[in-house]
Amino acid sequence: MMKVLIADDSAVVRDRLTTLLTDLHGIKVVGQAKDATEARNLAEELRPDVAILDVRMPKGSGADVLRDIKKLNPTPKVIMLTNYPHPETRKKCIDGGADHFFDKSTEFKKVLSVLRGMVRDPAKS
Repeated sequence: MMKVLIADDSAVVRDRLTTLLTDLHGIKVVGQAKDATEARNLAEELRPDVAILDVRMPKGSGADVLRDIKKLNPTPKVIMLTNYPHPETRKKCIDGGADHFFDKSTEFKKVLSVLRGMVRDPAKS
């Protein structure tokens, strides 16, 4: 069972992701965070296989949380999901260790495709 942590300041986004992911075989949403502090704490406590992070959150940025999460052992895969898909933001996140970077408004469903692929073939992710 792949454990997923969702960190986004929007309850609507968290709920939508949780609903979509609950329907996927082999995936369990183990936690939801509404800000950067909570995301860090839950990642450390729950040790998810995958963290889905918003770039802009209260109490810090998703890019900062990304850096901290990538220090965990085992290291989770990180999917950045944002309404601000600017090239410089994308570069900062990818350079910081993000495995994927998606625009919420146009690429939301890609999160599901990536996770489905990880469940089917963990070596590819």
